[in-house]
Amino acid sequence: MERRTFSIAQKGRTLHGYAARFGEPAAIGGFTEVIQPGAFTRSLAGPAAASIRAIYEHDDAALLGRVGAGTLRLKEDDVGLAFELDLPDTTLGRDVAELVKRGDLDGCSFGFVSVTEQWEGEQRSLQSVDLHEITITANPVYLTTTVSVRSRKPMHALANARRYLEILECIR
Repeated sequence: MERRTFSIAQKGRTLHGYAARFGEPAAIGGFTEVIQPGAFTRSLAGPAAASIRAIYEHDDAALLGRVGAGTLRLKEDDVGLAFELDLPDTTLGRDVAELVKRGDLDGCSFGFVSVTEQWEGEQRSLQSVDLHEITITANPVYLTTTVSVRSRKPMHALANARRYLEILECIR
């Protein structure tokens, strides 16, 4: 699974923002990546949409919400993949709300598997992806993602760490 990063806003205990923005290039290691409009349509309309989660810093144990529970709402618009996330009344939920409010957490990312992509030289164009997660993060790859506050199947920790290391290798 691959992961990409964007930014956030907050109002009360609901976060909102864009987990991905269409047409904006991001440098990923030795190549540039661009997300095309409609890249998430298949995932959002499919039977697996209910299992899409919101997590903290790509940590599967740090669950913040899920589409199937109604605590995470996702939609594609002209800008990108918009989200609203009702934070849980847990230590993690309160911590995330405070960190977003202070500006310490200001980015988003998403975990996905590419379904359809095109390459032109060193540019990868994502046309369709299977979306597994969005994540609230302090280290976005796509710098134009947003998060602010408003009032895929689970992976094992070792597999998650391996994927993270693979991504780091690509960035170098």
